Amino acid sequence: MKKTYIYNLMLLSVLAVSMLSCKKPLDVSPKDQVEQSMALNTSKDVQAALVGAYSDLGSKNFYGGRAFLMQDFLANTNAIIWTGTYDELTQMINRTIIKSNLFVEYTWRDGYKTINDVNNVISAIAKVDADDQARVEGEAKFIRGSVYFDLVRIYGKAYNDGNPATNLGVPIVLTPTSSITSDSYVSRATVAAVYQQAIKDLTDAETALPETNGFFATKYAAAGMLAKLYLQMGDYASAASAASRVISSGQYSMAATFAKAFPTVQTIGDPAQAGTNTVEDVFAMQVTNLTGFNGFNEFYASASYGGRGDASIDQDWIDAAYETGDTRKDFFYDDGDMFTSKFADQFGNVAIIRLAEMYLIRAEANSRLNSAVGATPLEDLTVVRSRAGLTTTSATVADILTERSRELAFEGFSLNDAKRTETNIGSVAWNSTSLIFPIPQREMDANKNLVQNEGY
Repeated sequence: MKKTYIYNLMLLSVLAVSMLSCKKPLDVSPKDQVEQSMALNTSKDVQAALVGAYSDLGSKNFYGGRAFLMQDFLANTNAIIWTGTYDELTQMINRTIIKSNLFVEYTWRDGYKTINDVNNVISAIAKVDADDQARVEGEAKFIRGSVYFDLVRIYGKAYNDGNPATNLGVPIVLTPTSSITSDSYVSRATVAAVYQQAIKDLTDAETALPETNGFFATKYAAAGMLAKLYLQMGDYASAASAASRVISSGQYSMAATFAKAFPTVQTIGDPAQAGTNTVEDVFAMQVTNLTGFNGFNEFYASASYGGRGDASIDQDWIDAAYETGDTRKDFFYDDGDMFTSKFADQFGNVAIIRLAEMYLIRAEANSRLNSAVGATPLEDLTVVRSRAGLTTTSATVADILTERSRELAFEGFSLNDAKRTETNIGSVAWNSTSLIFPIPQREMDANKNLVQNEGY
């Protein structure tokens, strides 16, 4: 009997969690069913499983960086010079992805593995100490909502591409998988349904989470992810409101210089100092010399700084992208080729939500609506540009989009910004099927209910 790959991976996650409380090494019998009572018995078990979910979320194939880097590659026209030997990434650069691309498969796999992790946590929430229940459930829902938001953007059409109520997104699974049967096959939910599930999870998370929570998710991390999601949907009023909640919280501040917004500059060459978020990190994946992985550093950094040196930045693009006097123009280094300094430390945390992005989201949303929620568009744009050493005289939507392309360059934003603004990528239409990942062939072979994306 064929077994759905999503569920194989989910079962592995359940087995891994059950082993946390097993005192005898290798005291595990092969089986395709796990009793829930054997997996998560105590509050400590559940909270350990939640930490495991963060670890899987930070996989190099997901929030560890590769998922965003691949989207940068799909959106590239003349900025990234690719000299690597990974055929999977060459396909991204050339926009000729095949269904058996392993990087496409790994992103799907790790996304659903993380979802099953948190489904297990949520299902066992009654086992958690009363004082911790709201926080634990909130963190789990933040993770699940975030993963669904990114999976649907990667494997489904853009929200504004046709009808999201009929376009296929990704499967929605909200309960843990403890057994695999022929009834386990799942179908793809619509794009709209996946967005609504992500909104529900993130809204619940924002309500449940505390204002501060170490480097784990907070209510403002949930608000920040909602701001990103609403912007992608074109719900500008909700995007401005969510971004404003983050900005006005007082929990974060713009780093004094653009360089200090990135841990690469602060920790480079000193792994012991890694794992520290910057003052403007609303949420970041933790990377240390013992755990974690910075998938951006893997390809965007030269060999001298822990990377492969496969993805350098074209000097002509740098010269054309930044104004005279823009300090961000100097945030590149020459190591035979030009590389972005954002990821020059293999132990630098991977920023997922930065405060600068929140200012840009609020500025764009207010500019589109001719409103001033929290501040005027000019005031918000000035915050970002002044740190880069620039003055600001206007804040049109075009001005703000240009600023996004400079401030957020090589952080995985370019593809989805092109899609939501319906901007072609060179000669490639913004809604081309070549800009959407295929459903992995292994999934298609295993699950008779899945439908492949157009163009594959």
